[in-house]
Amino acid sequence: MIEKIRQLKDKAIQEIKQSKGPIEMEKIWRKYLGRQGGELTRILRGLKDLSINERPKIGSFANQTKKEIEDFLNEKKQNQGNFSEKNKENSNYLLPGKKIDYGHLHPLTQIRYEIADIFSSLGFEILEGPEVETDYYNFEALNIPAGHPARDMWDTFYLKSEERKNKNKWLLRTHTSTMQVRVMEKNKPPLKICVIGRCFRHEATDASHEHTLHQVEGFIVDKEITVANLIYVLKNFLNALFNREVKIRLRPSYFPFTEPSFEVDFACLNCQGKGCPVCKHTGWVEILGSGMIHPKVFQYAGYPKGKYTGFAFGMGLDRLAMMKYQIDDIRLFHSGDLRFINQF
Repeated sequence: MIEKIRQLKDKAIQEIKQSKGPIEMEKIWRKYLGRQGGELTRILRGLKDLSINERPKIGSFANQTKKEIEDFLNEKKQNQGNFSEKNKENSNYLLPGKKIDYGHLHPLTQIRYEIADIFSSLGFEILEGPEVETDYYNFEALNIPAGHPARDMWDTFYLKSEERKNKNKWLLRTHTSTMQVRVMEKNKPPLKICVIGRCFRHEATDASHEHTLHQVEGFIVDKEITVANLIYVLKNFLNALFNREVKIRLRPSYFPFTEPSFEVDFACLNCQGKGCPVCKHTGWVEILGSGMIHPKVFQYAGYPKGKYTGFAFGMGLDRLAMMKYQIDDIRLFHSGDLRFINQF
C-alpha cells in the first residue's frame, strides 16, 4: 500500500511539473485530491478496511503525501505568478483584461465534506440514503408505531399514494435515522456508519428553524458497545471539527429508538463556559441527541435478541455550521444572497 501511495505521489508531481496553467493544475488537484473521485482520497477512505496495526502507519504516510502534493501545487502556482510579474513588459495594456470568476463551495457543502473526512478518519463508512422514504423506515422500524405520541415530535410531509397499508405510506424523511434499519437488514456487525443528508419538516421558519435541513447520523453496532464508546467518538469528532479541546456533558433524555437516551451539550466556545447570550448564560450549548440503540430496533433489523449492542447519535449539520462560522440566522444558507455566500 505504501509503495502504491509513493508511486501515486511521483506521478502527481510529474504531472504538476508539466502543467501549463491554473486550469490544468485544477484538473490535477481533482484527479488526485478531489473529495469525490480523487485517487489519494479513495485510499484515505479505504483505511477503515485495513487492520488496526496497519492503519496508523499507512494513514500517516498517506496524509503526509497529500500535504506534499498540495505544497508542490501551491509552489507551482506561486512560480507561475512570479513569472507573469517578470514578463509584464511583454503585455499589451491596451487590450481588455480577461477576468475569470472561479466558483467555490457553499458553506454547508464545505462543512459536510469536513465532517465526512473526520468520520472517515475514525473508520466510519459515509452514506446518504433516500430522501423519499416509507413510513415503515421513518417511524415504525424505529419503535414509533402508528398512533405513538412521539410522532408529534416530527412534523412530517406525507406524499399522496395509492397504498393504504401503513408500511407503504410515502413521505419526505424527517431524519437520517431511517438508514439504521435499512443498513442493518443487509449487513451484519461490526458496523460503523455515518449518514449525511437532507431532511424535511413542516416547520415555522425563523432564525433557527427551516423546513429543509441537513442531518448527520452516526451509529456503531457490535458486541459489547457501551456509552463510553459513544463519548469517545463524540469528543474526538468535536475536537477535530472545532480544532480545540471541547468539553461535553450528557443529560438524560428520551428518544423512542434509543434506551437509555442522552442530550449532549458542549461548553460554550464563545465564552469558554462562563456564560453569555449565545449559551443563554448557562455556559453550555445543546448540540445533539444520542443513546444506546433500542432492542426493538435490532428486532426490526432481524438481529438475534441480546447478541449485539450499539449506539446512535444525530445532529443538525446546519446548526454545526452556524456555530463554527458564527452565523445567527439559518435562513441565510438558502437565501441565495451572494453577499453572504461570498464570505466563505
